[in-house]
Amino acid sequence: MNAGDTAWVLASAALVMLMTPGLAFFYGGMVRMKSVLNMMMMSFVTIAVVTILWVVVGYSLTFAGDTGHVIGDFSEVGLKGLLAPEAVSGTTPTLAFVAFQLMFAIITPALISGAIADRATFRGWIAFVVGWTLLVYFPVAHSVWFLDDGNGGWIGDKLKAVDFAGGTAVHLNAGAAALALAIVLGKRVGWKKDPMRPHSLPLVLLGAGLLWFGWFGFNAGSALSAGTTAAVTFVNTQAATAAAVIGWLIVERIVHGKATTLGLASGAVAGLVAITPSCGAVSPIGALILGLAAGAICCFAVSLKYKLGFDDSLDVVGVHFVGGLFGSLAIGLLGTAAAPSAVDGLFYGGGATQLGRQAVANVVVGLYSFTVAFILGKVIDKTIGFRLKEDDEVTGVDQVEHAETAYDYLGSSGLRGALSARPAPAVAETENGTTEASEKEGVKA
Repeated sequence: MNAGDTAWVLASAALVMLMTPGLAFFYGGMVRMKSVLNMMMMSFVTIAVVTILWVVVGYSLTFAGDTGHVIGDFSEVGLKGLLAPEAVSGTTPTLAFVAFQLMFAIITPALISGAIADRATFRGWIAFVVGWTLLVYFPVAHSVWFLDDGNGGWIGDKLKAVDFAGGTAVHLNAGAAALALAIVLGKRVGWKKDPMRPHSLPLVLLGAGLLWFGWFGFNAGSALSAGTTAAVTFVNTQAATAAAVIGWLIVERIVHGKATTLGLASGAVAGLVAITPSCGAVSPIGALILGLAAGAICCFAVSLKYKLGFDDSLDVVGVHFVGGLFGSLAIGLLGTAAAPSAVDGLFYGGGATQLGRQAVANVVVGLYSFTVAFILGKVIDKTIGFRLKEDDEVTGVDQVEHAETAYDYLGSSGLRGALSARPAPAVAETENGTTEASEKEGVKA
């Protein structure tokens, strides 16, 4: 056991934990005022729901043993046996690894919520998080990250596809489910007709900043040790994200004539998503190239929803599905054996073998996640209800689902009303011709 590695993994777990509140601010700022609380609640409640699932069965199903190369077993249900000093994972206590991976399990379903903003019932969302996490996230994470010398998960251990920190297991996985739910719940009332602009761009920037900060734990923390691999992935993460911001803004300037605040924030997230699977496989120059391309590609991708006719409210598909897919496939192109993941891509003389592995992994995970999410969404909608009634959606999901509003305009308008209803003070003309309240009324005021 190494104290430095343990400290780094625990600190990284805390950084990844911060990403979900960051996501809440990012998504919350992008929706209309009548939906901001519900949007943020969807992220925060996911923290609670997934934590319970992870402690009870999630960790065991993901990292305890192997069943058919697709799921773990029940040998460590309730984290049984992991309190002992000899329970070690690599160079850290197993519970440090448990905490770190828990934060990944939390943010993955939370990402999906952006696709169904403004129109989902809160009870339906909670039911979906429970079902999708159990049926999709746990087996996919096991398939990608449980390595056991050929006896582990089929994607990472058998197929040898690379996913350093979650491009396939997290982003493409969530993006495919987001597409399914956007189709199941249908379009928002007034979509393409009414303006649905972000209500608070400062909140969007705050959320993007927290995500960017926390992502160093997401990627560099996945090294699971404080060493060269963590340093490489840290630098690659920063390089790709910065380049993606520029890539997105360039496309915005060319296509729309303006570089926007929302575009800057979205470009940063697109770069973070794309470098996630490949941060351990590319060089810093490769990270810059990858990030620049990811920003441009995702900027184009977010407009696909208008052409294809699905209402992905906050562009989860365009950023997370497309960004995760591109970042994963880029390993097969820009990967270099000099990087920690030690794979050569097509541009480094490795041929198309790794590119094919990456493609197979992402196609299978994408199809599986989409199918399960679609069926699960339909079942929830037909039973307890998933889509808000039209009148409730127009009123606002915050008021209908939570009996709250983010901004207390009623209180301020009531204050204005009380002031306007007060009798006007008696006035007297001054020497210079202006008027002033009488001394008596001034004292009363």
